[in-house]
Amino acid sequence: MRSVIRGLVRGAGLGVVPAALLLTAVTGCSGEPAQDRPADSAAPSRKQDPAGSASEKAVAKGGSLGGPGSPCPLPVAFDLAAGWKAEPVASGEDELGLLEQGTVTLVCEVDAKPAGHIGFLRVWKGGEKGEDARTALKAFVEDEADKRGDEKYSDLTLDGLAAAEVSYVNTSELVDEPKRERALAVATPKGVVVLHLGGLDTEEHEDMLPAYLLARKSLKSG
Repeated sequence: MRSVIRGLVRGAGLGVVPAALLLTAVTGCSGEPAQDRPADSAAPSRKQDPAGSASEKAVAKGGSLGGPGSPCPLPVAFDLAAGWKAEPVASGEDELGLLEQGTVTLVCEVDAKPAGHIGFLRVWKGGEKGEDARTALKAFVEDEADKRGDEKYSDLTLDGLAAAEVSYVNTSELVDEPKRERALAVATPKGVVVLHLGGLDTEEHEDMLPAYLLARKSLKSG
């Protein structure tokens, strides 16, 4: 149940969730009409890369995140797509654990709405120094979605840092229909950083994927 409430808050960009909406989640009925999408919309519609999502398209750079002077100081730095807006997430009092997932904590949200999409590139950090990237990534995904499908993991190296990536279909009770998501974990001397790309549905996820791929391609140790 905590995962349902946490998902509602994250889906709203960590804004205030109306009490009636939380009550609806607790009683087990979403109250939202089903999306007018084909039943098989969770399947990517574009050419697959080894991790299971669309091939990279050109996307304009609009700034960077993680370095000195950026909205969110991080152990890594990477480029942001034009129009995407980054904002830090204050931990405050997190009694329900809404900002924690696996071994990491949510520290930054990059909103795609100014660029015309519905979704976020969320950045998490934490874990222990020297923690294995894939282990941290698996813990993150298992905590994010109780029911998953078509999981594809791969190991890679980014600017000398060990990393792991996963593409999967979220089929949890929180979503009206299965949808594609992707996450990347990077092991740094200061702990693990996780980048997660969700989206309203698989179509939005695919449309936002070039921004995620730009971040992955440009990622450097901070």
